[in-house]
Amino acid sequence: MTRLPRVLADLAGVLAEPGGGARVVRGRPARQGRKAAVLILFSGAGDARPEDLELVLVEKSATLRKHAGQCAFPGGGVEAADASSEAAALREAREEVGIDASTVRLLGVLPPAHVAVTGYDVTPVVAWWRDPHPLEVVDTIEIGAVHTIRVGDLIDPAKRVTWRLPMGYQGPAFVVNDLFIWGFTGHLIDGLLELAGWAQPWDVRRMELVPERFLHRAGLDTGQ
Repeated sequence: MTRLPRVLADLAGVLAEPGGGARVVRGRPARQGRKAAVLILFSGAGDARPEDLELVLVEKSATLRKHAGQCAFPGGGVEAADASSEAAALREAREEVGIDASTVRLLGVLPPAHVAVTGYDVTPVVAWWRDPHPLEVVDTIEIGAVHTIRVGDLIDPAKRVTWRLPMGYQGPAFVVNDLFIWGFTGHLIDGLLELAGWAQPWDVRRMELVPERFLHRAGLDTGQ
């Protein structure tokens, strides 16, 4: 059996500390909205360094009413049949891109964070993909593509920018190959890198407008 990477064991330890995960979602308190969950799924062998890890992201369908085209973690609304937020995140990951829950080891859960655009209180579930297998888009209505991103690319200061919108909103973003990762997902990645101690100094003054491909203009979606 593949051994849990030490760097992820350390992250799990920080997540287990009182108030540890709260630093990732600071400024986004839950507001008694509808419950949702996302799966932040890392993969990597036992001797992996942070930059060797990989992270699963989905690209939302361009036809959606909310968050169209945005990069996100697999996830969605918690249903009555779900035993927990963790169960909901795993179910959604299976329904969206075919992730087998039996190949996943849970590491920790962040406090729920409010996403104003949808009204959801989203619980981020952090996990290790101990036995990766091929993924494919299962839910072709919700998901346009599935991507596996090197954490090394997310750590690289040259790939970090501050996204901004014409109406003044802004936040941390990551430019990896042809992907522009921003909004709530960019916020979570930024916070997790800091929490894990993997982040490197980057120039927050380097700003870029969100590219059209990753921006839903109808309703002025802020990605938040």
